[in-house]
Amino acid sequence: MVIGALRIELYIDGNRSLKGKRQMLRSVIQRVKSRFGNVSISEVDSQDLWQRATIGVSFVSNDAPYVNSILDQVSGFIESMGIVQIVSRDLEIIHF
Repeated sequence: MVIGALRIELYIDGNRSLKGKRQMLRSVIQRVKSRFGNVSISEVDSQDLWQRATIGVSFVSNDAPYVNSILDQVSGFIESMGIVQIVSRDLEIIHF
């Protein structure tokens, strides 16, 4: 079993409130869930900052290159939306 964990720090330009941040993140998370049905995604840090967000994405498979590919596609998809900017990205692959 191979587990992929991706941590993405986002910058939300032009946002002025926590309410606006929540709406934007809800949109990003729903789009990722609808496009990549087998990934888990959630906000994991920076909940009190209104222009920054940290999301975690995980994916499980039996093939490490496939896990890496899916998580790369998720990060590319988030970036291509144009809603948020990716500040940093950390990927870890765990073999069980």
